[in-house]
Amino acid sequence: MDEQQTTPQADAGGAAVDQPEPQLTPDEEIAEIEKLLATDGEDFQARCRLGELYFSKGRLDDALAEVKKSIEMAEGLRQEMNRSLAMYYSNFGTIYATKGMAEEAETQFKRALELHADDVLALFNMGRVHSDKRQFRESQKYYERLVEVTPDDPIAWYNLAGVYVELDNPEVSDYNTMEMAMQCYHRTLELDPKHLEASFKLMEIAFNHKKSDLAIQVLEDAVEHNPDEPLAYYNLISAYDKCKMFEQAEQTRQRLKDRFAKRPKESGTA
Repeated sequence: MDEQQTTPQADAGGAAVDQPEPQLTPDEEIAEIEKLLATDGEDFQARCRLGELYFSKGRLDDALAEVKKSIEMAEGLRQEMNRSLAMYYSNFGTIYATKGMAEEAETQFKRALELHADDVLALFNMGRVHSDKRQFRESQKYYERLVEVTPDDPIAWYNLAGVYVELDNPEVSDYNTMEMAMQCYHRTLELDPKHLEASFKLMEIAFNHKKSDLAIQVLEDAVEHNPDEPLAYYNLISAYDKCKMFEQAEQTRQRLKDRFAKRPKESGTA
């Protein structure tokens, strides 16, 4: 006996016609979406549709709850997308900067910060852009925000210190910011004790402000943390001499000689 087969209905011309799927009632659609959200609660579009259905049924409190959740989820996705776009614009700007196209680079960094105000790369580069233009008040704003966003980044603190040093110049501003610069250099060294540039900058400021004890301490720490850096020894020796601490200077010279004395080549035959 032949097997029975179901075939699509044909129109008057003999062509097969797909039958439309039956429409769900609002209650049935609500049940389907609630079932879906029980397994995938992150589908914000489904939540929004559920809110619409609740509203059509007069379930206003339920509608408010679902629409609110869907908005929160969509906002979260938008923020994540903005962070990603900001990163792309920052990378775009970095390429322009590397090519020496400063204006184009600045435009991209600004776009990045419009999308995500805490984009680290854009903040860093905008600070540098304005420093290069000697617009230190503008640079200050970006670097201050950068250390708020990345408080454990020694480079951010070091760059901010440099801006404060420049702002202490009466030809640049009326602000007395040298103490703030010293605090930033201290913070740099707390985060990176081997940061020689910060040590030398802090030493220079300390001597200029008649804080020789601080200068000596900073350089002694620099040698301690950088025992294989001759420049650290030379600066410490110079500081000792400047403070008439000749015995300590001579001891440090000897430490330097001992540390970097050439060892006799081992002789022998194979």
